[in-house]
Amino acid sequence: MKVLGIKIIKVIAVFSVLIFSILMLKTISQYTSFDKNIGFLVFKQQVVGNPYWMAFFYIHIFSITLCLLAGLTQFSNRFLKENRNLHRIIGKIYVYNILIINVPACFVLGLFSNGGLIGITGFLIQDVLWAYFTIAAVLSIKKGNIIRHRNYMVLSYAVTTTAITFRIVKHLLYNETQHDYELFYGLNVWAAFLINLTIAYMILKKDRLLTGKIQAGKENTDTDK
Repeated sequence: MKVLGIKIIKVIAVFSVLIFSILMLKTISQYTSFDKNIGFLVFKQQVVGNPYWMAFFYIHIFSITLCLLAGLTQFSNRFLKENRNLHRIIGKIYVYNILIINVPACFVLGLFSNGGLIGITGFLIQDVLWAYFTIAAVLSIKKGNIIRHRNYMVLSYAVTTTAITFRIVKHLLYNETQHDYELFYGLNVWAAFLINLTIAYMILKKDRLLTGKIQAGKENTDTDK
């Protein structure tokens, strides 16, 4: 029963990320006009004149959805077994996208984040952990440690999807007449981050319990034989 529950939760999570990735594509599409007075850029007028900041902004928003969608395929055991080569290719796309494109871009964007010191600190810590989890996942698979690799990939993807959780929390709770935008933004950065890490921890904990039960079952079967 618990195994079925875990599978249902995973299916719901996959569909949720897929749906919100599509919605993010719709949001991102508005920036293809390169207008500096639309969407999020309305709140960043103090830096939209900086060509370096703008370059990192566009690099980030136009590549992050690929990260989200690429990560979705990496946690299906069936997909892994039937498409090992494709799994490796998509995994490399995900890793290169994060380490070469998004980590540097998000570090620069984080330095100019909304939310004051709270927001800046939250974004920079996320960025460092994003790089750490992803690198650790790569090093683990190179050493042949599949379980450790998967665990770090779950943590890496938890950071990747904070963009989705951030928007969910904002749409559910933010009221411009009741909340200070800067304070809410900074607190939301941390809230999204902590929510995702908590979910990742719960997934890893359930996986360990499930793996332990399977191994115990095998040992009992071997003993009976």
